[in-house]
Amino acid sequence: METKGSNGNILQDGDAVVVIKDLKVKRFPGEIKRGTLVKNIRLTDDPGEIEGKVESSVMVLLKTVFVKKR
Repeated sequence: METKGSNGNILQDGDAVVVIKDLKVKRFPGEIKRGTLVKNIRLTDDPGEIEGKVESSVMVLLKTVFVKKR
């Protein structure tokens, strides 16, 4: 299965993505603001979700409909 971002671009392990909407995420203080860069993503078993580090320390699980490939 292919994992695609909001624009339909195929995402791969190690890609960098940009968040396209302010998001509240569990286990993350505050919000992830629109325009935040998430580097070095990891794909999960679910093609609709990716993992990535935000602010270089917190691992978050993001829905692919809220990110676009950089």
